[in-house]
Amino acid sequence: MEFEPVIGIEIHVEFKTKSKMFSSAPVTFGASPNSETVPFDLAMPGCMPVVNKEAVVYGIRVCEAMHMKIARTLYFDRKNYFYPDLPKGFQITQQFDPIGRDGYIEIQIDHKPVRIRVNNAHLEEDTAKQIHLADISLLNFNRAGTPLIEIVSEPDMHSGEEAMKYVEAIREIVTYLGVSDGKMENGSLRCDINVSLREKGSTKLGTKTECKNLNTIQNIRAAVDYEVKRQSEILLSGGKVEQETRRYDEAEKKTVLMRKKTNAIDYKYFREPNIVPIDLDEGFIYDAIHSMNKLPNAYREDLTKLGLDDYEIEELLKDRDFVTYYEDCITLGVKNPTTLWNFLMVDILGYLNKNSLSLKDLKFTKENLASLVNLLSDGKINSKQAKEVLSVMLEKGSDPLSVVKEKGMEQISDTGAIETLVEGVLADNAPTIADWQRGKDHALGYLVGQVMKRSKGKANPSLAKELILKKIGPCGAKKGQ
Repeated sequence: MEFEPVIGIEIHVEFKTKSKMFSSAPVTFGASPNSETVPFDLAMPGCMPVVNKEAVVYGIRVCEAMHMKIARTLYFDRKNYFYPDLPKGFQITQQFDPIGRDGYIEIQIDHKPVRIRVNNAHLEEDTAKQIHLADISLLNFNRAGTPLIEIVSEPDMHSGEEAMKYVEAIREIVTYLGVSDGKMENGSLRCDINVSLREKGSTKLGTKTECKNLNTIQNIRAAVDYEVKRQSEILLSGGKVEQETRRYDEAEKKTVLMRKKTNAIDYKYFREPNIVPIDLDEGFIYDAIHSMNKLPNAYREDLTKLGLDDYEIEELLKDRDFVTYYEDCITLGVKNPTTLWNFLMVDILGYLNKNSLSLKDLKFTKENLASLVNLLSDGKINSKQAKEVLSVMLEKGSDPLSVVKEKGMEQISDTGAIETLVEGVLADNAPTIADWQRGKDHALGYLVGQVMKRSKGKANPSLAKELILKKIGPCGAKKGQ
């Protein structure tokens, strides 16, 4: 019997607004416990909620990025349950009328687009954070009330890879929009993954399990793949999958039981009486959408047109700061986009990582980097010299033209001057030329090296190679043949 996995994902994204969803308390990470609260966050009597305008703008942008129908009126509801991390005894959410409906995300699987439908996206407030010790549990209310958007997919995914890439795509969107830092390790992006199996060809859904506490993108794929394997073994042995909440144990590389689900919880939802319906002006929605940051797929299109390959594009897109820095350099008139990529993603990134620095710590300007790329592209310096110049720029913030002049590096690209050097090298290296004519191809490198030596590293090596070949012919062919 063959089974098909069916996967749906609920993602909670914390917005990095200045204040909380319904109060004026600041939104921060890492502050002293319970230091970033106001009476509303602690559910003091008489406190009233006020909707965060910035969070609504962020919600509209996320929905637009996921091709959703955006609500024209905001409604909020109460989700009632009693739990230590919920001081009011209810959470303010959007159960019945979410801010966005019926959208989709496209991911790439084996270089083919796969569309994952998104059922809805709704705004709500986060809960307090619980810290469980040996004999007591502590509560930190700094997180209580932090604005969230919950993104609920349709059960359209069928593998761990699809689940991983879907979450990765959502994280890309929210980080590029600037609405969240998307850090799973800090809880800024959290997901619950529902996995079930059904007979291949069937449309009836099987019993699902929910997997929580996934703190890395890689763990999402690992957890789904393990759960598919576990459920398959149960069904093939004649057993029944039970509805459970499970977590992924990274050390054991498997999902483990947290609790059984015996029946659905009745949250007794009803309209939040302290927030009246809010009509969203068309101009407000238009402004929110048309002031959005550029999205990853738009960058992909532009970078492809520049001639970067898939690997180069995806490496660049891992960090929005790098792709915007790269794009800014391109607009300054960089002549070789691939050379720019190599400097930025190999030499500069390596330097920053080694010294625990970021792009904003660079001592030189984007104009300086563009100038260096063009000096190399125009043949005024060679690649070895370019790396030497970049090294000085990284340490001192110098202008590349100044470094080239100070070090007397300017490359010789005059054909006549290089031809004179070539003729001298060939006249002094008859045995090497004979080796070349006998098919020993390493001889060419030696001859080019001699030209570089005589020019003190200033000759254009490509032009030197071209002129040498013109005079000695192809490898293995005696002159005149």
